[in-house]
Amino acid sequence: MVKKISLTAMLLSIIYTGFTQNDSTKANKTFIISGYIDGYYRYDFANAKEQTNNYTSFTNTQNKFALGMASLKLEKTLNKLTSTIDVGFGKRAEEFSYNDRGFMTLIKQAYLSYSITERLKITAGKWGTHVGYELLDAPLNRNYSMSYGFSYGPFFHTGVKAEYALTGKSSIMLGIANPTDFVTAESSSKVVLAQFSTKLFDDKTSVYVNYLGGNTGGDNNFSQFDLVLTNAISSKWAINYDGTIYSAKNSDTKGSWTSNAFYVNYDPKNFLGFTYRTEFFNDNKALSAGAFGTSVNSNTLSMNYKIKKITFIPEIRMEKARDKIYYSNDGNAVDQSVSINIAAIYKF
Repeated sequence: MVKKISLTAMLLSIIYTGFTQNDSTKANKTFIISGYIDGYYRYDFANAKEQTNNYTSFTNTQNKFALGMASLKLEKTLNKLTSTIDVGFGKRAEEFSYNDRGFMTLIKQAYLSYSITERLKITAGKWGTHVGYELLDAPLNRNYSMSYGFSYGPFFHTGVKAEYALTGKSSIMLGIANPTDFVTAESSSKVVLAQFSTKLFDDKTSVYVNYLGGNTGGDNNFSQFDLVLTNAISSKWAINYDGTIYSAKNSDTKGSWTSNAFYVNYDPKNFLGFTYRTEFFNDNKALSAGAFGTSVNSNTLSMNYKIKKITFIPEIRMEKARDKIYYSNDGNAVDQSVSINIAAIYKF
């Protein structure tokens, strides 16, 4: 009989405990509230009927204004204990928690962290994945649209992890969690999480080596290796890289998909920045959630223009596939797509 594993009660319990705990002594207490609202307009120039020509996360619309997400994050620290609850409303949050239903889709993150020593921290609950360069929250990315690597990699994990600082510049993380992107899983299978991070060249370069792998039921196994490099060349220029390979196998088939994404940031002013992303996505074995069976080169140029707490991100995105996976206005299959996004983000 399949065993049902639910961490919902645990999540709500730890958050309730963290936010209601009182201390009459002079404890070290902090309470932080933050959040944002983002919206966008997307137009694909093919204007294909009943097709958006979009295969990545969060911008699956055509010729429409849309709410990305309204997000609110609460963090409370009491000495060595930190409680965090991060909720979101909108399509972005719903797609992020796509395996959940009802109010659970609103909970982006909910976890409790305890610092055993200055170097060792234990975290339990639901949190965003360590794999990849891009993040769920729009203010944390320079491009508004998402990469293929982000869209078909993990979104979040529910379980327990330990983080240990080896030195002032290096650290490791090890964890165990439910199957990827599940808060409540019908399977007793678990996945292993790992990360090694360090800083090089006078702290101008950061290196993250990430791993995720395990059993997904029966003889189905997978692993994902990911490398993220961030490089601050100067106060105005930065070059970043995210490379990932996802491999899966069972008794009948085995294969992998890969993503290699390069990001070039240029900030001529403190209120103005440009980011060019080029990504090479290969899924010839049709193993990703998109089941492409092809390869795609995606190029995105975005501008970030800030006015106080508002950031405007107009961008143009051009894609070229090996096969005809897009559609033209007359319904014919084509191998390329051009679209624009115009986004606005208010952060507080």
